[in-house]
Amino acid sequence: MRKKWKRKILINDPVALDRVQIKQDLRDGNQVIVQFSHPDFYGSILEEVDELCDRLDENFGVRFYGHKSISFDGRTLLRIPHVKMLHLNSLVQAHNTDALAGLGHLYSLHLGIYELENPDILGIDSLQSLRDLTFISDNKVINLQYFKEFSHLQQLHIGGKVKNLDAIGHLEGLDYLALHSISKLPLHFINRLKKLKHLRILLGGREHIQEIEENDIDDLELVRIRGFHDLSNITKFRALTSLRIEDQAKLLEIGFDRGMEALEEITISNCKGLTHLPGIEQLPSLRKLRIMRTAIDFDSFIAQELPSALSELEFTTSKSKADQEIEDSLLKLGYHKWSL
Repeated sequence: MRKKWKRKILINDPVALDRVQIKQDLRDGNQVIVQFSHPDFYGSILEEVDELCDRLDENFGVRFYGHKSISFDGRTLLRIPHVKMLHLNSLVQAHNTDALAGLGHLYSLHLGIYELENPDILGIDSLQSLRDLTFISDNKVINLQYFKEFSHLQQLHIGGKVKNLDAIGHLEGLDYLALHSISKLPLHFINRLKKLKHLRILLGGREHIQEIEENDIDDLELVRIRGFHDLSNITKFRALTSLRIEDQAKLLEIGFDRGMEALEEITISNCKGLTHLPGIEQLPSLRKLRIMRTAIDFDSFIAQELPSALSELEFTTSKSKADQEIEDSLLKLGYHKWSL
């Protein structure tokens, strides 16, 4: 399962490190990242950071970002050989990225380098032990064929320009998958990911996700996908407990043509063409429902049969007067507002 921290604490361009505070923040369930925006701030502190990387777990990490007007030198990584969580993102350029081969303790890697020099960077052997990988490439076409060797990967967020996307199907232990700005490429490989529980598809363009067959995915999120208009296979997500659909202007209907016993939470936001939500009575476990800025008529919606388990219901139109009247009506009917 994808880990959730209370907070992400960033220590920016430090001149000194408060080890006591860092350890306390980690004990409190936070993620702590020491980050550097320019070589001028490296000083001798990188060796101290590496010592902490050696002593602490993967919730303590290092980030290099910014470096405006210069290219990040990958040889800098040789000064932190014990790093377990590494972010190289919000960088325009980087060179000597093969230095990643010297990092034998990497657990988590986040890559976002606009002018990436090596489209086969995933072929570096040391990366095959990763558990968590985020990789967004807006410029170079990244070759994903090397995923065949990533037998330990559990969490993957991949985006931008890629080839051999179906190689993701070799990641048999994958629990979490996010596809970011990947357009039209077929998704059949998802059917091979038997341990997948969390699926997010963000941006890009596709009309549907019909390639996905019966599965055990627990959490599904679909956000701002151009041209997306067909979710008629939603009931194939038989183990779904949480569904989030956002910014889908062409989606007219979400229909539940058979029961979905596990589904507990639904959020539908800014789907301005959505007019119908038929079959919602077939969701016996639905406890929380949020409908925001759609074309669904509230009076017709509230008049239909709703699941008896439903206790938290929010319905907004973005018109303040109408929204207040709706909220008052829902309170009178015994529904509570959605709580986090």
